[in-house]
Amino acid sequence: MPIALYALMLSAFAIGTTEFVIVGLVPTIAQDLSVSLPSAGLLVSLYAAGVAVGAPVLTALTGRMNRKLVLLGLMALFIAGNLLAWQAPGYGSLITARILTGLAHGVFFSIGSTIATSLVSKDKEASAIAIMFTGLTVALVTGVPLGTWIGQNFGWRATFLVVSALGALALIGSALLVPSNLKQSVPATLGQQFKVLTHPRLLLVYLITILGYGGTFTAFTYLAPILQDVSGFGNNAVSLIMLVYGVSVAVGNIYGGKLADRMGPIRALTLIFSGLVAILLVLTLSSTHPVAAVLTVLIWGAFAFGNVPGLQVYVVQQAERFVPEAVDVASGLNIAAFNIGIALGSVVGGYVVEGMALTDTAWIGAGFVVLALGLTRLSGSLDRRGNAAMARA
Repeated sequence: MPIALYALMLSAFAIGTTEFVIVGLVPTIAQDLSVSLPSAGLLVSLYAAGVAVGAPVLTALTGRMNRKLVLLGLMALFIAGNLLAWQAPGYGSLITARILTGLAHGVFFSIGSTIATSLVSKDKEASAIAIMFTGLTVALVTGVPLGTWIGQNFGWRATFLVVSALGALALIGSALLVPSNLKQSVPATLGQQFKVLTHPRLLLVYLITILGYGGTFTAFTYLAPILQDVSGFGNNAVSLIMLVYGVSVAVGNIYGGKLADRMGPIRALTLIFSGLVAILLVLTLSSTHPVAAVLTVLIWGAFAFGNVPGLQVYVVQQAERFVPEAVDVASGLNIAAFNIGIALGSVVGGYVVEGMALTDTAWIGAGFVVLALGLTRLSGSLDRRGNAAMARA
């Protein structure tokens, strides 16, 4: 594999760390900036909103630009956003910093896959994409707990400074290692993009993604306060539990992909969503008991992100069937849907925390996942009817 792929992997690691590390820092930031927990949780929502806007809109606007220049520009924007977060004088400027880095994130993962595949031969494309996305998985396993530990022991600003340094290393690596003559894919026309956005079967999948992923983030956004204020853990213990959660996420993500390959996405998603509903309901009760809380969080991680491979495979399958001329656009919009789910979940979680108890975020999140499960079964039923109609024809 070309060494340039590892520059992309480092970029994905830095970007993944800055997206999710905020979850571990919510209580610290709230206390330091004298804002409420829901206001600090809004930093998760606004980042996700930046990703959701950046992925389709900025990818379309930069579609005809040199891929390497776009990549370097994105990493420069990412570094600037994190430096602004490091030096943010108040809550408002920190919000601006989070939106800027979210915009960079959205475009990076939209074009990163095409850059990765352009560096290798056709038979190695899937492996190239896997190497790049390994950075995101490693960020959940190591970057987030390490960043949380740095923020809790040296101040939350130090975390953003360290992430800026990682971004600078990734920028230098990309500048030196990524070739300038990357192949340019033909950008989708506005008509093709509009067709994806208005096709009912694709909209159904995006709604499943938003609800299924959003249900986790209703509670996950406030995991650190739950562990501290309800379970009674200290700062260092929370960092360690985040590490355990990250390992569980990595295992669940891999196993979720294997399930989708073996059972098909609908059956795999049915199983994963059912498990996610159950574990979120258990978390509502177990969070008051430290040992039970840790065990619940460990199992939760395996289900929380296990739906990602199945959802991404399913949206590609649906796009190949209904809008074959715009499969890349459909796949990119599902990335936006994941982040709309993050934004929705963290905003709802904020309202819950304001008016109810921290633990109520878990069962309300389970309610969202129940809706996603119902829509998954509906979509599977529509697939079977369509296949039967084609067989009769």
